[in-house]
Amino acid sequence: TITSSITEINLTTKNKGKFYFYWGWNKAQYSYSDIKFKGDNYNFSLFDVAAQDRQTTWDPAVYLNPGSMTIPQTVARIGYYFHDNWNLSAGVDHMKYVMVAQQYTTIDGYIDLDDPLSEFNGVYDNAPIYVDEDFLEFEHTDGLNYINLEISRVDNLGDYLNWNSKKIQLNLLESFGAGILYPKTNSTLLSKEKNDEFHLSGFGLSFKAGINLTLFDHFFVQTELKAGYIDMSDIRTTNSSADSASQEFFFFQRNISFGYIFQLVK
Repeated sequence: TITSSITEINLTTKNKGKFYFYWGWNKAQYSYSDIKFKGDNYNFSLFDVAAQDRQTTWDPAVYLNPGSMTIPQTVARIGYYFHDNWNLSAGVDHMKYVMVAQQYTTIDGYIDLDDPLSEFNGVYDNAPIYVDEDFLEFEHTDGLNYINLEISRVDNLGDYLNWNSKKIQLNLLESFGAGILYPKTNSTLLSKEKNDEFHLSGFGLSFKAGINLTLFDHFFVQTELKAGYIDMSDIRTTNSSADSASQEFFFFQRNISFGYIFQLVK
C-alpha cells in the first residue's frame, strides 16, 4: 500500500511554475456575414457575404524561415502554469479573411457618389446585387489578427491510466479566450483609395479543445480545434476617416503547433 501510494504520487503531473511557448499554423473557415459600409456619400449593408481563408502554398523556405514565418496563417502563444492543471497564456491567431470574389448578395441602403454617371448610385431596398472587383474587394489578409488571452485546463491521461509520463505524456486541454482584433484590412470600395494600416477594429471570444503530446518533459506537438465569435465595429476601409465598415461572424480553426515547456519557478 505504501509503495502504491508513492508510485501514484510520482506519476502525478507537476506543472505549477512551468512556462511554455509554441508556434504553428492554422486553417480557418468563416460563417456568412452582414457587412455595413458608411461614409460621407453612402450608407449601405451587404447581407450573407461569403468569405474564405487564404492558405500559403507549402514551401519550407517560407514556413520554416524566421524572416518569412508570418506570411502563412499562424498561431503563436506563451503561457504560465499557476496550477498543475491550469495555465494562463497570451497569443495571436494570424488568420486571413478574404471575401469571395464575384458573388451574388443583397444590398440595402443608398449610394450617392459625386460622379453622377456612377452605375452604383441609387437607393436600394433589399435588392439583389452582383459584387465584383469594380464594386468591392474586401479582405483582412495581413491579417485577421486575433490577439487574445486564454485560460486552459490541462489533464495528463497518464495520471488517470497510471503510466509513467516522463518520456511520453498525452494531455487533453480545453480553453476559453477573449481578445481584440487588430487587422490590416485591404479594401477597394467604389474605386476609393484603400487604407493600408493596422487598426484596432473590435473584439473576439473563443473556445478550443486539443491534444498535446509531450516528449521527454520538454518538447511537444499540439493539435487544436478552435471556434469563436468576432465583432468588428470599426474597420478602416479607405484613407478617409469618414469611411468605415462593421461586421460580425463566427470562425472555426484547425491548428497544429510545436513548442517547448520548462520549469522556471519552483
